[in-house]
Amino acid sequence: MSTTTAPNASDAEFLEVTEPFRREILAHCYRMMGSHHDAEDLTQETYLRAWRGYGGFDRRASVRTWLHKIATNTCLTALGSRQRRPLPSGLGGDAFDPTDDLLQDHEVPWLEPFAGTVDEIAPGDDADPAYVVGARESIRLAFIAALQHLPERQRAVLILRDVLQWRAAEVADTIGVTTATVNSLLQRAREQLKNTAPEKDSPSTLDDAAKRELLAKYVSAFERYDVDAIVDLFTDKAIWEMPPPFTGWYQGAGAIGTLIRHNCPAEKDGDQILLPTTANGQPAFGLYMREPDGVHRPFQLQVLDLDADGKVSYVVAFFSDTLEEDFARFGLPATPYEAPQRTAPSPFH
Repeated sequence: MSTTTAPNASDAEFLEVTEPFRREILAHCYRMMGSHHDAEDLTQETYLRAWRGYGGFDRRASVRTWLHKIATNTCLTALGSRQRRPLPSGLGGDAFDPTDDLLQDHEVPWLEPFAGTVDEIAPGDDADPAYVVGARESIRLAFIAALQHLPERQRAVLILRDVLQWRAAEVADTIGVTTATVNSLLQRAREQLKNTAPEKDSPSTLDDAAKRELLAKYVSAFERYDVDAIVDLFTDKAIWEMPPPFTGWYQGAGAIGTLIRHNCPAEKDGDQILLPTTANGQPAFGLYMREPDGVHRPFQLQVLDLDADGKVSYVVAFFSDTLEEDFARFGLPATPYEAPQRTAPSPFH
């Protein structure tokens, strides 16, 4: 933090009252920005602004509300100079032909996944129960992708009203508009969200045992490089996309199988190893690919949606120029051989 002293407040006092909300503020900034890296930077900026203004905080609002107000305006300022962060399916156009060449775009600021479990993302036990449920669901990748279609003020209003469940007057005070304007922005935002993304199934209602069974089959199919088994695990309307840098998105179990057969570097049983993690509060896997020297190294991070019938309905397979660093953020080792045996679903460790 800056060497400037916060008026009438010790650093220890400030941290004591604000630090419990840091993960919550990080998630809020991520919803606004669609980037984990931007969210981390803007959370730091939020806390710096809060620290500088803590001496004048009159406590008429709760610390949680006060921090969210600062974070919202910090993000709105940042969004004024940034492009939206889409997934390939948000670029417009129909699903791609999986037999075509893969197209790339390195200039698009793609949407990024968020590292964290549901409990880490959700607010603490003292939060309103309805807010807890909303906070957990609103970090899901499909929702974050849909938010990217909204202008920044509509995005802020929708998050503050529908996720944080603030009153219209509170939102108006936060972003400096009238209550009537807030209601208008909210109506337009809700309408826009209805038509933003390709059809995706609702979040899974599978129980834990059914989820474990499905995910175990998923890992086994990929690690055996059994494309027919992979295809059998997807719904008929399943979507697969691979940002960055690939601009295509693919729909249907058969199309996904064709895409994998034509483009996956794996050739045989054992070429791929998957380790479990969590992204956006959803099941995810770090996929390690065997390279020519025989070593498995980070290849992509897959984030999954599951449907109620025990199928995979949506996969975003994230690539990156800094995959080892990104894997570490999700608690994944540089090579799968370093994983504790208790977390290893594969015999190849």
